[in-house]
Amino acid sequence: MNVVRLILKELVGMFVDDGSLALLVLILIALITAAVKLVALPPLIGGLLLLAGCLAILSQSTRRAACGR
Repeated sequence: MNVVRLILKELVGMFVDDGSLALLVLILIALITAAVKLVALPPLIGGLLLLAGCLAILSQSTRRAACGR
């Protein structure tokens, strides 16, 4: 059972290096999708918000990694 757990951990680690980065991006995608579908936000504005949000999240994650936290 430990071998299976180790393999699954390695597979997840291949796709998710920084858990908070992945979680924040997923939350951002969900919020923008909900805004476009439910609030009738124009898709172009949603795309721009998604781009700006992803860049901000990546910048924050990079800054945190550079400080060694």
